[in-house]
Amino acid sequence: MKYPLACDTWNHKELYAIQEVIKSGRYTMGPHVKKFEQEFAKYFRCADAVMVNSGSTANLLMIALLKLKYKRGGNIIVPAVSWSTTFFPLQQYGFKLNFVDVDRETLNIDPNKVREAINEDTCAIFAVNLLGNSCDYYSLYHIAREHNLVLLEDNCESLGAKTYNYEFCGTFGQMGSFSFFFSHHLQTMEGGMIACRDKDDADYLRSLRAHGWCRDLPDDNKIYKKTGDKFKDSFTFVTPGYSVRPLEMSGAIGSVQLKKESEMRTQRIRNAKYFKHKFKDNKNILTQQEIGESSWFGFSMILQKELEGYRDVIVQRLTEAGVECRPVVAGNFMNNPVIDYLDYYNNSCPNADYIHDNGLFIGNDIRDLKENIDMVYDLVSKPITRLEQMSVMTHDPIAHC
Repeated sequence: MKYPLACDTWNHKELYAIQEVIKSGRYTMGPHVKKFEQEFAKYFRCADAVMVNSGSTANLLMIALLKLKYKRGGNIIVPAVSWSTTFFPLQQYGFKLNFVDVDRETLNIDPNKVREAINEDTCAIFAVNLLGNSCDYYSLYHIAREHNLVLLEDNCESLGAKTYNYEFCGTFGQMGSFSFFFSHHLQTMEGGMIACRDKDDADYLRSLRAHGWCRDLPDDNKIYKKTGDKFKDSFTFVTPGYSVRPLEMSGAIGSVQLKKESEMRTQRIRNAKYFKHKFKDNKNILTQQEIGESSWFGFSMILQKELEGYRDVIVQRLTEAGVECRPVVAGNFMNNPVIDYLDYYNNSCPNADYIHDNGLFIGNDIRDLKENIDMVYDLVSKPITRLEQMSVMTHDPIAHC
């Protein structure tokens, strides 16, 4: 039985949407992208939404806005466990990364460690909702308010998740990023979105998204007063932008996918309830503790007690059985060689280190996964054999003749 990390969520409706774009002859960003942005903002109850070509560029533009519009500098607090493009835009815009530890059970940034890490140069908290799970925004909101910090969200893995007060994750902070990559909750080939609390932020992001020009800005924007001369206004540049526009096909697909979001998330939650029930008595596996309402991107397993130190064995068992698995995002990012290129505070993060060495996750999607979860449970619940113990000691995979 194959158990992939993700599955295709398209049907004939997405294919029809693509054909309609092809018939229109307009392939680059256009009316379908604008329509999807409007639908997205209404669905997730935010002031505005700006589509880009990936979740990574969504993060890039948010950090650009923090620097260029909000005039912030110094260091930004980030969790030690996240994906690379949470961190790289900070370095690219001259911010120092202030890594803090995560909670071992929720896998998200620990508010107590956030408080400890704040110093006079701290300007923002970049919270990451990991694997579908909301951060503790009740605590983070009050910390940010107390210290006059901008609160941003990397919500690329957690579309549809809800916070403690049942606001959608990605809309709680000043801005929040979303990803529509194949393995994520909505799939638009490639694509991302930035949810905004402030329409002025959205206008600035639309300029940054497309070369820095003012062409896509409304007449009443606060960035640049248009002349009314289309020839001039179409080629006037007002921000130091990029070319990270989405394809028109991605916008059209997004509108179709959004209509299925609630149904797809419901099945993910059903799978999660079964997974949590199945593993509740397994003391060697720590599963993710939910805050608010998770949208369950995947199922993490932190190996402990009798399984501590045996991740390679578990990964080999799963892989040989056709179960795809991977580390918990990038583990403790400070343990990656690329850290030598970054300016950062080398704070102690023991939970992130433990997750780095003993954590993994398997996929969740819109299918009924009971049989797959049963298989995984059986594979990880078998005692570690003497041969497997020896393989860990010698760092050699077990050869099966």
